[in-house]
Amino acid sequence: MKITYTARKVNLRDNFKERVEKKLAKFKKIFSEDAVAHVVVTLEKNRQTVEITIRDNRMVYRAESTQAEMNDALDRVIDILTRQIRKNKTRLEKRIKSGGIDALTAELPAQEEIVEDEYRVVRKKQISIKPVSVDEAILEMNMVNHDFFMFINAETDEVNVVYKREDGNYGVLEPAAD
Repeated sequence: MKITYTARKVNLRDNFKERVEKKLAKFKKIFSEDAVAHVVVTLEKNRQTVEITIRDNRMVYRAESTQAEMNDALDRVIDILTRQIRKNKTRLEKRIKSGGIDALTAELPAQEEIVEDEYRVVRKKQISIKPVSVDEAILEMNMVNHDFFMFINAETDEVNVVYKREDGNYGVLEPAAD
């Protein structure tokens, strides 16, 4: 697994990078050698945010945590990623050897049991979408009090989605060819 680092308003020490590599080493059993992990560390007002995104064969796992200490945030992110992998174990087993997942879950401390359900669509809704700017889409999303809103971007003429982030800011999802 290739690991890249981005530091914002902070200098990353070698011992932190070694700790990240050690923590992500247990995921090497699960992901292919082509997997890429991107680690972003941000310092804001004595709060440290660690964000890890792992991409492998069109699968994306992402977790983020903000704590007073960088190492505490890293531990929390690794826990979140582990839960995501456990939850999606059946999908992962179709792609990789099941021994890697079993070995990972066996070495982790027992947490709440995650029920593996089939995904079920309980509602289907058709909406008419029209070309608008990103700002107009955010305004419409806030008017209907939703956390996301699909629209045709007037600038690119492509379907986009705006969404509200946990930090109160907004994000835009745009299609990209892999």
